[in-house]
Amino acid sequence: MELVERTETSYSRPRKRSIVESSDEHGEEVFKFRILLPNGAITDLTLHGPGEEMFVDEFVDVVRIEFERSAKRTPGIKRKIVWDGDVYLEDLSENKIRKRIHFNRFKSNKLHTLRLFDGAEDTVDTFQNMWDLTPDTDLLSELPAEYTFETALADLIDNSLQAVWSNTLGDRRLVSVAVTDQGISIFDSGPGMDGSDEKSIVKWGKMGSSNHRSSKGLAIGGKPPYLMPLFGMFGYGGPIASMHLGRCALVSSKTKESKKVYTLYLEREALLNNSRSECIWRVELFRLLIVSGRMLPYSNTDGGIRDPLEDEIQTSPHGSFTKVEIYEPKLRCLEEFQLQCRLKDIYFPYIQCDDLHITGKTTTPIEFQVNDVNLAEIEGGEVAITNLLSCNGPEFVLQLHFYINLDTTSKTTSNQGSGSYRQANARLKCVYFPIVEGKESIDRILEKLEAEGCRILENFDNFCRVSIRRLGRLLPDARWGRLPFMEPRRKVDKGQVLKRCCYRVKCFVETDAGFCPTRSKTDLAHHDPFTTALKNFGNKSLGKDSEAIVKVHKGGKPLSVLQLEKEYQDWIMQMHEQYDQEIDSGEDQPVIVVSPRNKKELGISSDVVRVHQAIRRKGASWKSGQKIKILKGAVGCHKNNIYATLEYILIEGFQGDVGGEARLICRPLGCPDEKGCLLAVNGENASLDIRKSISFPISVIDSGKCQAIDTATWKYQLEKRHEKAPSTIDILNIQQCRQLEIDGALPVGASVSAGLAPPNEIVAVVRPFNFVSSSSSKDLDPKYIVKDDLEMSMEVKCIDGSKDNNECEPVCAERVKPSSRSGLSGLYIFPLGCKFPSLFRKAGIYKFSFSICTGSSCKPLEMQVVVTPCSIPRKWGILCDKQGPFADGKPLTVRVGSSFPHLSIACYDKYYNRMPFESTPEVKVKIMAGGSTLVCVKEMMVDLSINKMTLQVTDMLIESSNLDLIRPQYKATLEICSGDELFPVSVPCQVNPGHPHHLKMTRSPKLENSLIPGHVIDKLILELFDAYDNHVAKGVEVRVEVEGFCFQGRDGWMHKVDDHGCVNLSGLLKVTGGYGTSVHLSVSFGGKILLKEEFQIAKRELRMVSQVPSHCIAASQLENIVFEVFDSEGRVDEGIHDEPTHDQFHALTLTSESSQIDSTIRYTFRRGKCTVPSIPVPREEGDFQFVASHSHHPVLRTSVKILVIRAPKLELATLTEPSTPIVHSQCSDGRMLLLQDTYVFDPKHAHALVASLFEDGKKLDRGLAKVGVQIGSIENKLKLLNDRKTAIAREIYDLEVLMEPLSFSPFDHVMDAKDLVVKRIEGKGDDVVAVFCNLLKTIQIREPEKQYVQDVIGVVALLGTVNSYRLSRIFAEYLGEDYMLAVVCKSNEAVSALEKYVEKGEIDWSCSLHEAASASEKTINGRFRVICLEDIRPYSGDITGNDRQRKLALPVPLLPSGRTPHGFLGYAVNMINLNMNMHITTAAGYGLRETLFYLLFGEVQVYETRADMQEANACIKSGAISLDGGIKRGNGILVVLGNCDPEIRFPVEPEVLRSSQHTLDVVKKITDKKAEMEALSAEILKETNALAKARHKFGKRREQLCKFMEEKAPFIKEVMESRKQLIAEN
Repeated sequence: MELVERTETSYSRPRKRSIVESSDEHGEEVFKFRILLPNGAITDLTLHGPGEEMFVDEFVDVVRIEFERSAKRTPGIKRKIVWDGDVYLEDLSENKIRKRIHFNRFKSNKLHTLRLFDGAEDTVDTFQNMWDLTPDTDLLSELPAEYTFETALADLIDNSLQAVWSNTLGDRRLVSVAVTDQGISIFDSGPGMDGSDEKSIVKWGKMGSSNHRSSKGLAIGGKPPYLMPLFGMFGYGGPIASMHLGRCALVSSKTKESKKVYTLYLEREALLNNSRSECIWRVELFRLLIVSGRMLPYSNTDGGIRDPLEDEIQTSPHGSFTKVEIYEPKLRCLEEFQLQCRLKDIYFPYIQCDDLHITGKTTTPIEFQVNDVNLAEIEGGEVAITNLLSCNGPEFVLQLHFYINLDTTSKTTSNQGSGSYRQANARLKCVYFPIVEGKESIDRILEKLEAEGCRILENFDNFCRVSIRRLGRLLPDARWGRLPFMEPRRKVDKGQVLKRCCYRVKCFVETDAGFCPTRSKTDLAHHDPFTTALKNFGNKSLGKDSEAIVKVHKGGKPLSVLQLEKEYQDWIMQMHEQYDQEIDSGEDQPVIVVSPRNKKELGISSDVVRVHQAIRRKGASWKSGQKIKILKGAVGCHKNNIYATLEYILIEGFQGDVGGEARLICRPLGCPDEKGCLLAVNGENASLDIRKSISFPISVIDSGKCQAIDTATWKYQLEKRHEKAPSTIDILNIQQCRQLEIDGALPVGASVSAGLAPPNEIVAVVRPFNFVSSSSSKDLDPKYIVKDDLEMSMEVKCIDGSKDNNECEPVCAERVKPSSRSGLSGLYIFPLGCKFPSLFRKAGIYKFSFSICTGSSCKPLEMQVVVTPCSIPRKWGILCDKQGPFADGKPLTVRVGSSFPHLSIACYDKYYNRMPFESTPEVKVKIMAGGSTLVCVKEMMVDLSINKMTLQVTDMLIESSNLDLIRPQYKATLEICSGDELFPVSVPCQVNPGHPHHLKMTRSPKLENSLIPGHVIDKLILELFDAYDNHVAKGVEVRVEVEGFCFQGRDGWMHKVDDHGCVNLSGLLKVTGGYGTSVHLSVSFGGKILLKEEFQIAKRELRMVSQVPSHCIAASQLENIVFEVFDSEGRVDEGIHDEPTHDQFHALTLTSESSQIDSTIRYTFRRGKCTVPSIPVPREEGDFQFVASHSHHPVLRTSVKILVIRAPKLELATLTEPSTPIVHSQCSDGRMLLLQDTYVFDPKHAHALVASLFEDGKKLDRGLAKVGVQIGSIENKLKLLNDRKTAIAREIYDLEVLMEPLSFSPFDHVMDAKDLVVKRIEGKGDDVVAVFCNLLKTIQIREPEKQYVQDVIGVVALLGTVNSYRLSRIFAEYLGEDYMLAVVCKSNEAVSALEKYVEKGEIDWSCSLHEAASASEKTINGRFRVICLEDIRPYSGDITGNDRQRKLALPVPLLPSGRTPHGFLGYAVNMINLNMNMHITTAAGYGLRETLFYLLFGEVQVYETRADMQEANACIKSGAISLDGGIKRGNGILVVLGNCDPEIRFPVEPEVLRSSQHTLDVVKKITDKKAEMEALSAEILKETNALAKARHKFGKRREQLCKFMEEKAPFIKEVMESRKQLIAEN
């Protein structure tokens, strides 16, 4: 039948628009139909809004019009359609449509297939271009690079397996494969396909239409072995695989719903033709099939509809199936049995599985047949044989979970996983294959596979140790070696055994769909991150940088890498000890050795070993003394064959033990008997020492690597060994090196100049005994070069020619193994120039020593190279010889005016080799500092040594006045160079100034004018210079002697010069001489007077300025006598002013021999004036003389002399009598009583009365003065308190500056919270703790030194903070107010000091705290709790590591189920924050958490709610609380009712308050300072109140005095008037 192009049109009922449209423009219903015409052609129609129904004739007319239009473009149609015949339509369910088409029976926008019949008999069942197989263009780049028969067949089987897996319960699950020379058939009883959009058969043959691509996420996770055959990844398995296997393919499929079988026909040639003709593809480069190495496109292919066959109905009784038949197969397949075994290996878990049943019963998930043979009945195949020969011991099973965060990785994989994570799972099952009866089980597997015709090209060493299945399907090419965790890396006692046993493990990996396969599905995608993570699983170094994260579990418990390594190796050793059977016994009686030495060298691990001398193995006898050959490649023999003598056979353990190792102890050829293995038997004890012998596993016999040799071969090997034994070492010359294309050779013979480039390499060879050096042609003959694996060392030493001794200094050393170059092996190539390019730059004799490192008969070789300095000088250098100025390691030091010591200068070439001077050069010497020249030395001596190697420079005189430029260190640089300044050399030096020579004095004006006794000289600086006018160096001592002065704050006459070259006496000299005297100052150094000065003290005179009468009445007194001090100009010296605070003591003393004047009384001077209130006059008559003098300056004095006369006898008269005479007195100032008319007036009565009034006035005045003194004292105290408050405020400000940024707000919050708690405590009035808190502040201010104040920590409520208000409330409620207000002390002494007791236990109210309370006008009544930290038994457990809060490491509570209770927040004792009290510890070092709060809370648990606390009842031991108010104490009392709001709580600290220890320390200081300031404020308030009271009292006393004076003044006036009248009358 010829090809007819498929056509497509659009149709609708007649309207005002076009009938045929390409799209639905007006939202109408669109119906799509594919019409199968009776001549095999196809026409596609699209009807827009056709209405509810249409006549069949009308519908057929539209089909005819479209067919005829398309037939013009596709000529060659032979069969004509009878359009006027019995035309009708039939749907896929064989429903005939003859009159009308009802569109409501069809779904819009879906493709519906209808057959058109014209009544003719030659109607066809096959239609050209029935199916559109245009591929998904996005997947063309994912096509596999190559295909094999197995790969193609497996792809088709994958489709069938996926199909039958979706069958419902009761449907048969069958996959049947038939392979013959005529064709290949794959039949499955899956759901099948038809022509509908949902189950279209097109999806089988169309690339990119896999039904399972989008279902990959369903196959991620689940239970191993992850049997979820959603293998579809790329959507090209069907068409590519079928065309790869044969020339054409026929796909037949039926669903349960359809009655017909739909067919799809693919043919390679037709597709090739389509590639050369027009097709509907718009891009011609798309490829689908692999034909002759290139890929060809295709679009449409043939199809058909038929009835199901009888055998198809019988095979799939539920009525659905799919059958793929491939004709004319082009590939040659395996033999039938091999194919059956191979397919069973690939799909083994789907054929028989032990993991799907709970009891481990083997089930057959899928019925799998190959050529009518059920694969479950086949016993062959690698998987079945491997399972059969594994041990019956436990398997080592790991569960791995892989995931990648796609949001944070730079490489993302499209279409992987869901959300922002990609994940995968894998199960690793390690199985042990023991050695049984001396034969490895893996070797048995390989032998059995070869016997069955399924040979694999592997041996025991390279046998696949890892096989991988994805979703239960074997990835055939994923035959990996051991994973990193399977490598024996851990050092254990049985290291060699473990290493050997690791080869007996195979790991079976089962993965889910999270792992990506290659396009051919034969291996895991190589560059996928999960593949990389799996390959590197167990590799610690690579695991950290892996993109994928791996979580490991074993038995449901997580494992770390170290735990995994340990458990895996322990499992291997367990398998070895239980299942390995190497050998049971030998042919002789063994010697049992217990605890042999050198287990590692013997290759054993057991403490008991049996030593045999004969065994039978592999059908042959092996005895001690037998000569054997160990072939290259055996364990322990890697490079060459080893000839040896068999000495002993070792078997671990006692006879009958399982798991013992067997070893062959051999003495290698060349090893003497005395160095071989030694078996010593002493009675019942035996010992074994391997010495130089070698141990091999007995498996070398099993593998054929151990062979017995005869005597002739042994002797031949001995002779051969002797001839080839190392004899001498030879160094290849330059010609021999060039033949080997090696750069350079060792320059031996003539001397070479320094700087010569050494050869890149030195080549040494070891010559055998049969080498004769007479012929140079033999030098490079391989026969005369020993090729043993020796190690040669080269040591290079140098003898420095510039030194007198001939000591060899090591330069370099190398060790190399033999290598090959230009086809010649046995060369010992030492890197020289490439590694030591500057080797020959130092002049001297270089000795090269070559020797074999290990014991050998080869003689060592020594060669030498002489290197001389260059002829061109490069620089000068100063020598540091033992007798030179640098012998002590200190810099050059010289004093100005003296000479440098001698300097030795050497000349060097450009490689710093010392060389001789040609002649005595011109030398320039200068001292540099700061880039400028400080001194140019002109006087010196220059001399050249006899051998011209040393230039001596001596007698360099240093003179300079510029040393102040480099003070105070006086560091400079001595520079010596040639006359042309070509070779400058510099050395650090120190030029010190000379001794003091003269000085300059800077003085205060006080010294220029008059000095005042007691004054301190505020400015006196002595500036000292040496003879060159340089300031004298710091630290020089000069002698300063004074007379009339004294030094304040120090003793002695010696003074040191400071950094500025001065002796600063400012503020040190105090004038001690008297007024009018002279004082002296002298400065000297070394007995030489540098300065001598004399100064004059000012003159002063003390005078009495009050008028004193010439005579006085006996027993009277002089009042208000004024003394003043005058200077030389007659002015009052106001500087004579008493100021004790400024050390100015100016007072007046009175002394008299004839009076009772108290000489100890001091009358102070004020502004040069002193007033003496009263001077008592003696009772005796005569001369009264007294002396007034300055208390500190006796030179200021004056003497007063007065005549004392007897007082007259007077009689007092009554004041009421007018005639009574009144006696008036006269004072020196008009007020003192002086007798004028002693014989007329008798003032007896008036005098007594006036004296009484005077005494009353004095009493009132004294009372007023006392109150005034009290006011002054209070004012002084207030001033001190305010000054202290100001200082504390400044300290707080300075501390706040040290706070961390952004720290103020949260810390202020905590401080405010604490202040609130303190105010609540103090506000409790007469409560004991309230009084205590107030009192404690006062005591800390007044008496901080008292012990009970220092050791009292505070109240419980103020010693910690919490993070939330709910915690604060519930903690306070749990403890109760008594414990929240308990006082905490450090020591028992502090507790005892708080309160004292008298007899009968009564409180002593006059001591300790009660005494302080009384002084503060407070009273402590009632009891209060006191807690002593020393008496508390502290917490003895661990502390949480690296926790600044030092929280207790308490175990997390666990329910009986093993999980942590829901809502558990932690332990109450750990929820107290001690940020500002971490420093408080007991004498034993325990903090508040381990003592106080552990006592209060114990192990009380904290939960979120009451319900959480009730649920956790089983794991609560010491009580619990919840944030919503639940309290459960240790005795089981549960408090959950009511509501309580404690007044005293813990301060709340916000979560953000997590600062450094420095900040916490600062905050602690700020808190202490603020507490002190608060206490000061309280004290200031108290003193202010006391001051107000004193001032009020003072006012009242003053009013009383004034009132007294007002009342008595008239009476006194009257007396005085009467006296005047009486005098007048007389």
